[in-house]
Amino acid sequence: MKTIHKFILKSYIGPFIMTFFIAMFVFFMMFIFKYIDDFVGKGLAASLLAQLFFYFSFTTIPMALPLAVLLSSLMTFGNLGEHFELTAMKSAGMSLQKIMFPLLIVVIGLSIGAFYFSNNVLPYTNLKVGSLLYDIRSSKPALLFKDGVFNHSIDGFSIRVGKKGKDGHTLNDVLIYDHRSMQGNNIVLTAKTGTMEETPDKLFLVLTLNNGMSYKDILENEKAAHTHPMMRDKFEQRIIRFDLSEFQMSRTSEDLFKGNQQMLNLSQLSYYIDSTNRSNETRIGDFSKQLKNSYYSHVADKMNKLDSIKTKPEQIRLMSQLSKEQQQSIIEGAANIARSAKAYSDSIASDYNSNDMAIRRFEAEWHRKFTLSVACLVLFFIGAPLGAIIRKGGLGMPVVVSVLFFITFHILSITGEKLVKEGAMPAYQGMWMATAILLPIGIFLTFKATSDSVLFDIDAYINPIKNLFTRKK
Repeated sequence: MKTIHKFILKSYIGPFIMTFFIAMFVFFMMFIFKYIDDFVGKGLAASLLAQLFFYFSFTTIPMALPLAVLLSSLMTFGNLGEHFELTAMKSAGMSLQKIMFPLLIVVIGLSIGAFYFSNNVLPYTNLKVGSLLYDIRSSKPALLFKDGVFNHSIDGFSIRVGKKGKDGHTLNDVLIYDHRSMQGNNIVLTAKTGTMEETPDKLFLVLTLNNGMSYKDILENEKAAHTHPMMRDKFEQRIIRFDLSEFQMSRTSEDLFKGNQQMLNLSQLSYYIDSTNRSNETRIGDFSKQLKNSYYSHVADKMNKLDSIKTKPEQIRLMSQLSKEQQQSIIEGAANIARSAKAYSDSIASDYNSNDMAIRRFEAEWHRKFTLSVACLVLFFIGAPLGAIIRKGGLGMPVVVSVLFFITFHILSITGEKLVKEGAMPAYQGMWMATAILLPIGIFLTFKATSDSVLFDIDAYINPIKNLFTRKK
């Protein structure tokens, strides 16, 4: 390897690592802000959150890697141009393509690694993140008592604590409504003081009430609704156990999520696409046969029952030849057959549309495995020549330009994917739309940078206009 190539690689690796982890951090914080409401107040263990954040950090790579390639290549060539190192290399007879060659090899390696990651690692991490998020969202918030506020978290009970002690266990002025009988507030417990503690296994809350009173309305018959009999019980101490098992987060089997398109690799996606297509073809092929055998045959059976009428066959078809009872029977039978056929047709159409939508999602995910790799190459051919043209390094102008191009790429990708899922565009067009639009821009910028074009020099556009007016004068 030439010394100049080593120099270019060293100039690129530093910005790439820095921008890659910065981009991962930004997307990670977006995840935190998006799901923060699902985490707060549920008493999740630190190990569980660490596991979720660890897996999610891998899911940010498909977004962070293209941005890092774009930004780092723009910064590298911007720094080389700003310090006239790029000019010195060109003066030594090196073309821009030769200068870019070692970085191109690195980006190709990154693209191959990105494909392996998308096909093998990302489905596994999506499965872990999806199942964990589902379980966290399904779990109930932790049981917390606030002073003077009714808590309805425990099914069948409404509990209000007047004031909690500083130790977090002592309670004062406790009021409990028992709704388990589904008869309103017919059971009420009050206590001056009390304590609450969880069992060591965290499955039960033990509430000890002191110096209290319980009230119960007796509603055993209709007369009780008018006389309002009540049973009152005074107690020195009473212990109540509440089941907290519903507050414990239970893990759902990951097998329930393995059919999601984001959790499948290429071979699995191809299998699902093929099997779903076969299912649709089978349903369409059996549709006419099922209608003929199950519904149209009833019409023939109905007509055969009219043999008791002593008329010619052609007269049987005339409603005027039949009695009112027979006419009514035929009309009702035909209406029932038509309704059944329509319901069957609607069911087949619904299943077909559902399968067709699933096929579009699978096809979109299938193409996504490749678009990440190609996006890294395309954005490299935008960032490198653009840095050579701008000749500005650091995190100023390169960041602004990179963000603009990346937002454009991201919007085009989302738009194309949405069009695919809606059925407005084939998957091979929608998923590659962003790449197809940005690739000519990369080729154009590479051509301009090779010919040392002053693409962003305002004077280069204003001077010809000035010269035109000068010639006219």
